[in-house]
Amino acid sequence: MAGNGLPTLGRVKLVDLIPSEGLPSDLYKLSVSTLSQSLAQYSAAIIQFPLKDGAILRSCLESSRLYFHHKPSFPPADSLQHDDPREWCKTSGYRADPHMWQETYDFRPGITPTEPSNEIEIPPAGLIDLFSLLGKASRDILDAISFYLNLRSSPFTEVLDNVPLRNREISSSTVSLCCHGRPSFQGAQHHNLTTQEDGHMAIFSDHDYQVDRTLLTLLKSDKACLHIRDFHGNWVLVDGDLGPQEAIVYPGLALYQATAGYINPAMHRTDISNLQGSMYGRSTLAFKLMPKSMTSLSCSEMRAAGHGVEAQFQLPLPVDDFMQRSTDQLLNRNSFTTLIFPPAQEGSIKPMMRKKKSNLRCKPLPPSKRLRLEAQRVLKERVQDIADKKGIKLRFCTLKECESHIQSIDSPCTNVRMEIGWPPGVPFVHPHDLPNKAKIGFLETYEPGWSETNDIE
Repeated sequence: MAGNGLPTLGRVKLVDLIPSEGLPSDLYKLSVSTLSQSLAQYSAAIIQFPLKDGAILRSCLESSRLYFHHKPSFPPADSLQHDDPREWCKTSGYRADPHMWQETYDFRPGITPTEPSNEIEIPPAGLIDLFSLLGKASRDILDAISFYLNLRSSPFTEVLDNVPLRNREISSSTVSLCCHGRPSFQGAQHHNLTTQEDGHMAIFSDHDYQVDRTLLTLLKSDKACLHIRDFHGNWVLVDGDLGPQEAIVYPGLALYQATAGYINPAMHRTDISNLQGSMYGRSTLAFKLMPKSMTSLSCSEMRAAGHGVEAQFQLPLPVDDFMQRSTDQLLNRNSFTTLIFPPAQEGSIKPMMRKKKSNLRCKPLPPSKRLRLEAQRVLKERVQDIADKKGIKLRFCTLKECESHIQSIDSPCTNVRMEIGWPPGVPFVHPHDLPNKAKIGFLETYEPGWSETNDIE
């Protein structure tokens, strides 16, 4: 991003993201801008809940910690985790992954989980209230992102669950409680975070990176371990500065697909190397806002708002098909880059997190995509602000018709271009659709010196 980006993760009050009738307030626009810029830079943001809601978060986190603490050290065989993409909307109850030293409890309204003996399992306390709280919050955040993208109100309603669920409906979204590194869990004896190769510590993408299939994930943890890759390819600890009423929100692949790639999914990993001596391990609670089965992720709303839609997003993608495709297929790439780090001291990967971020060898974004993202940002932060202050409604031309407009002094877009200071000779089209050279001219006009601070080949 440009030099005027957010210095740290954006922090936004949930109450300031709740829309109201009529014109948006300045506070709402500022909050939406902070949220969206934080998602663009860090693929995450911090959401501050009201005091009463913070109490629900804390009590459910404590309930989760005690629930896992009283689980047996050796989980029954039928609770061992297996990933079947065809069963994505049916998971519920307790699951364990000894290899990853991880235990999970999924709360999915509409399904009553049972224990291996076919008895009804007693879940952690407070999950109904937690589901309601985080479900409403995630929808408000999704609407704020829609406002930022200039989409109509609640554009994702068709792919979301009914509120409330109808008779015999099963929720697509879940509250997922997770425990990493419980000392009494059998995975503690077998867990191996890394492998050694040629004197270096290798962390491989298929084992280390995770990308959620969600629209949004809201997460609260009791210990800081979550790292998310930012716009520049650096790994940022995002839950290290959370207050008691705060949670992390980050986008997933479903939102990436539904917004034609405008909202990048968070690539995240969990570092549990610093849990030595912990009685309970690390507990998290997460609400995963999912699209419902038997619907399709379509970019029609993005086209209607004037956004360019690339070829890979042109056709609607059925959700069940989406859930079975690999991450690389959805991101339209062949593979992730393997990250190589120097060996850590005493078998811990904690010291490596203190090394300079430049040591991370992450593949940078292609110049064309960087230009597109920067053009989107400047349109929202600079051009739209100028237009709002002048009471101008931006209605872009098509590239073909505007080639003649810029040669005429009485074309339909002449006055608007003059009023907002549009760069001379650049067609008045959505910056996403401008050729790369014209995008650079656009960026230089509204942010002089942009080229000097951004290395674009």
